[in-house]
Amino acid sequence: MTGPGRLAGGAGAGHGPGLGLNTLVRLQRRRPAPEPDRRPALPDGMTAPLGFDAVAVPDRLGPLVVPRLPRVGCVYADGSRWWWIVPSDSDYALPWPSPAHYAPGALITGAARLIHRPEGTLPYTPPIPLYLALCRVTGTNPDWSRAIPA
Repeated sequence: MTGPGRLAGGAGAGHGPGLGLNTLVRLQRRRPAPEPDRRPALPDGMTAPLGFDAVAVPDRLGPLVVPRLPRVGCVYADGSRWWWIVPSDSDYALPWPSPAHYAPGALITGAARLIHRPEGTLPYTPPIPLYLALCRVTGTNPDWSRAIPA
């Protein structure tokens, strides 16, 4: 029989003593919540007049991409990926090569820290050179054949 605050299937049901609801609530509260996706704070003095999104690449690829870029904007790292800040909608008609991940709104998972701050006031890495550099280091051919609606 289940009493107040007890779950069915407790003692006598072959499952051992039942857990009270209070115990379950305490267990849930102790469990660490997954870190929510967050938008990174831009460094002081930087503005993003075009809005911003992010492109994530595995951290092993980050150092291979940097020398292929004419300009490197703000780059963040979370321990497994590098996140490149690009203008909003840089994914329009542009299929980013795998294993890159395009994050609209620059929602970055985990606790990312700034690892590169560019000179000036704009946080952007130019998206087309970034795309081409990623295609190069991943051995992917750029996809220019997709029709773009007017």
